[in-house]
Amino acid sequence: MFKTTRLLGETFSFYSLKEIMAKANEERSGDQLAGVSAESMKERMAAKQVLADITLADIRNYPLLSADEDNVSALIESQIDSSVYDIIKNWTVGELREYILSDEHTGEDLLALSKGLSSEMIAAATKIMSNLDLIQGAAKIEVQTTCQTTIGQKGVLASRAQPNHPSDNLKGMRASLYEALSYGIGDAVIGINPVIDTTDNIYALLNETKNIINEWSIPTQNCVLSHVTSQMRAIEKGASADLIFQSLAGTEAGNDSFGISLSMLNEATALIHEKGTAKGPNRWYFETGQGSELSAEAHYNIDQVTLEARCYGLARHYKPFLVNTVVGFIGPEYLYNSKQVLRAGLEDHFMGKMHGLPMGVDVCYTNHMDADQNDMDNLSMLLGTAGVNFVIGVPMADDCMLNYQSLSYHDIATVRNVLDRTPTPLFQKWLEDQRIMENGRFTSRAGDPTIFMNLI
Repeated sequence: MFKTTRLLGETFSFYSLKEIMAKANEERSGDQLAGVSAESMKERMAAKQVLADITLADIRNYPLLSADEDNVSALIESQIDSSVYDIIKNWTVGELREYILSDEHTGEDLLALSKGLSSEMIAAATKIMSNLDLIQGAAKIEVQTTCQTTIGQKGVLASRAQPNHPSDNLKGMRASLYEALSYGIGDAVIGINPVIDTTDNIYALLNETKNIINEWSIPTQNCVLSHVTSQMRAIEKGASADLIFQSLAGTEAGNDSFGISLSMLNEATALIHEKGTAKGPNRWYFETGQGSELSAEAHYNIDQVTLEARCYGLARHYKPFLVNTVVGFIGPEYLYNSKQVLRAGLEDHFMGKMHGLPMGVDVCYTNHMDADQNDMDNLSMLLGTAGVNFVIGVPMADDCMLNYQSLSYHDIATVRNVLDRTPTPLFQKWLEDQRIMENGRFTSRAGDPTIFMNLI
């Protein structure tokens, strides 16, 4: 594919769809590191102009990574509904953007449309959208999923409690979780990142979280975010797991670097449905994040936004309960500053929702990135207006095990309050039963973890 355009007296030439897609991205350090980014703002605008006029059929006919080379590509291709695609294949990327943003088209319309779209088509539309476009498009889409409970309802902002401990001490984990619960956090999942990735440790953490859920009759689900094989061994041993977890990449080689394959994910799917403790149909939890393929040298000179979209194409095959991008976790090599993190968070959320996924975001950054907690406050509010399914909370916004900054438990409670969002209905009822909430507002008991320690 060869395209040229003239912009402000200068002619720009592009020699492949891969080049056009990469140079149409908003600025980010990962694309610069990979050597695929636009060299100037003018070249970026020229690439966006060219991309807007490319048809969806062109994107399908000029694959960035062929299905013969890569099983993620093959899976994404197999998901395209021909009856929908045949109606829209001659649309330009610009026309797709206009359809998404039109007030005439609902979230249900967008989900129906997405059945005929590949991940690359969704990524292409994302590249020519403003931040406000991304918020408007995502806000239309409601994706509900059910594990033990249901999340994704309009007006609900669910949350993951992440009570990590630097030595996986069960009492320390409990203390952190009690604080989360006292702020109304944990309705999406109680999910722990373990330090020690052994069968026995994963077994102990899963059973401890399930014991707390049962002890207090908490309407939520549990998960331990270790490698999928460690979870599988713990579940085979009899651990109580509602969800099974794995990080995903957007290429087969990227997933190889994570030590996973599609056959392994299929095996884990069968196991969690046979021996998991949840009742609902959605039992996967996936995490992603822009830049993971480049960090594994598995990016094939494809830009990181497009690769992230391909993660969502892989994820939707498994009908997950939860998906979230850990947006600023990988570091400044891939997202340099707060502006890039904010843009990536909105991009990822929109692309996930357009794939029909129950999309959440870990609103986070690392301490060597040019960002601070105020930037995370800004992103959390924007995502709240965009209808994000869930966000993640850690004590005082500082994860003492993973050494990165996220949202605090009380930050999430504040976003709910300001935007008039609620926990999931069953969880809010539970909070009222615990006298933590009354008439949708916190009582004086909120924020006091000792109410779960039989001390008062």
